[in-house]
Amino acid sequence: MSAHADTHAHDDHGHHHHKETFVTKYIFSQDHKMIAKQYLITGTIMGIIGVMMSLMFRMQIAWPEEPNVLFEALLGKWAPDGVMDADIYLALVTIHGTIMVFFVLTAGLSGTFSNLLIPLQIGARDMASGFLNMISYWLFFLSSIVMVISLFVEAGPAAAGWTIYPPLSALPMAQGGSGAGMTLWLVSMAIFIASSLLGSLNYIVTVINLRTKGMSMTRLPLTIWAFFITAIIGVISFPVLLSAALLLIMDRSFGTSFFLSDIFIQGEVLHYQGGSPVLFEHLFWFLGHPEVYIVLLPALGITSEIIATNSRKPIFGYRAMVASILAIAFLSTIVWGHHMFVSGMNPFLGSVFTFTTLLIAIPSAVKAFNYITTLWKGNLQFNPAMLFSIGLVSTFITGGLTGIILGDSALDINVHDTYFVVAHFHLVMGISALYGMFAGIYHWFPKMFGRMLNKNLGYVHFWVTAICAYGVFFPMHFIGMAGLPRRYYTNTNFPLFDDLANVNVVITIFAVIGGVFQLVFIYNFAHSIFYGKKAVQNPWRSNTLEWTAPVKHIHGNWPGAIPHVYRWAYDYSKPGHEEDFVPQNVPLMDGEEELQH
Repeated sequence: MSAHADTHAHDDHGHHHHKETFVTKYIFSQDHKMIAKQYLITGTIMGIIGVMMSLMFRMQIAWPEEPNVLFEALLGKWAPDGVMDADIYLALVTIHGTIMVFFVLTAGLSGTFSNLLIPLQIGARDMASGFLNMISYWLFFLSSIVMVISLFVEAGPAAAGWTIYPPLSALPMAQGGSGAGMTLWLVSMAIFIASSLLGSLNYIVTVINLRTKGMSMTRLPLTIWAFFITAIIGVISFPVLLSAALLLIMDRSFGTSFFLSDIFIQGEVLHYQGGSPVLFEHLFWFLGHPEVYIVLLPALGITSEIIATNSRKPIFGYRAMVASILAIAFLSTIVWGHHMFVSGMNPFLGSVFTFTTLLIAIPSAVKAFNYITTLWKGNLQFNPAMLFSIGLVSTFITGGLTGIILGDSALDINVHDTYFVVAHFHLVMGISALYGMFAGIYHWFPKMFGRMLNKNLGYVHFWVTAICAYGVFFPMHFIGMAGLPRRYYTNTNFPLFDDLANVNVVITIFAVIGGVFQLVFIYNFAHSIFYGKKAVQNPWRSNTLEWTAPVKHIHGNWPGAIPHVYRWAYDYSKPGHEEDFVPQNVPLMDGEEELQH
């Protein structure tokens, strides 16, 4: 794939533009760098809401039935005398999961860094369509607003779990949150999916068509490979969730019966027949499992870049890393059934999904081993971005190991829907992707805002977050193996679980400490935007093209001609060069060979 855009036409684009007003520059911006900041700040605000919800329901599990002033202040009628209502507990779990998976780790992570880095790292003036890019952000913003509005519905927000299985989600009369709250959830997700599809199509077209001269596919940084393949997965799988949501809306509002059959409410037989709630599970998880990698791959791409830069070594096994991204993308679309081993699935089909699930461990292991090999004997620079990247490798491995148990249909039955599952996916997807997001923010903050984050506050943020993350999710494996089911707002009715109450208290204390210490990051982020130390052009002595652009943001990224590319992105500590890094736009010297990777 060697076709490139006409860079001269793009050069003209950089010089002929209207003077921007405040509204066109900061609000309805078509500049990919500003849109990246918009995604980041919106995603961060949604993240604060999501984490606050998790702290509330953790406190409920640790100290059930005990009055809590915080509940009374924040939940109002849902916490009479400070005691949390059972319905709102499930609603908090539902909206927390939705916000963190979609609004923070999909849009906040992928939307921020795909927008920021794709044009800069491939040598393009901007995205293929700045207008579509702007529309995709504003659809994301609108969907966020609708999701937040659903929290204030009188009957309560959606409360069917973030997977919104029927019949709870399909029958408006099933419970309080199944009414207007559920409708708003579905509307919000439909808008979100439209935003995601527009953004993904833009990323794909930009990578294919707008690479600068010399930027072949085998010279792309691994970040771009990750964003590119993530966008392709999104285009393939998100429409399936949209179809499930539309059919669910029809079941709820127009009397159809796609997901409902033989329903009784308080002895009354409803008129639904012929539908199947398991059909919804298939449709949901056909997105739901690729979604894990839509969240993870950008974080892994960011980690590849940061580990190579801060090890001062070429990334180990570049082509194997690209192949593993492609293999993960393909396999992620044929493993969804492992979420459904207890749904009455045919055992033979279960064995097929077990096989494909265990198969996906191979490309994941390739990535983990290649990170470790890149770190081995490197000249390691332990800045906060590097620490979070190493933290990601740790949680990716520890979370992934428990996936082998959950991927086996015979073993999964014992721990399905227990806290073992919660521990697994929070480590492998939630914490790993959050670490990738934090690493990316610490690494590219100078590129986004022209200033440096405070390194010492970054160290405090990393160590407290890392200790608390394992403090929360490591013990969950054990209470899960002991059989403690998830999504129960109290376990006091089950004497069997009395011995686990103290473990839940310990988990909650770690969660509260970890949650509160995110304020250190928020302070560092907000303060550094205005008062941080001014950044130099290439603070990390990195090779990729974004560091050749001036610190001050300009329309079109580079003044004058776009840099051409002569080498891959990982020429660190290359023999024959005075410096331990060689940017991609530096021509090869006489007799110098491009590294075989």
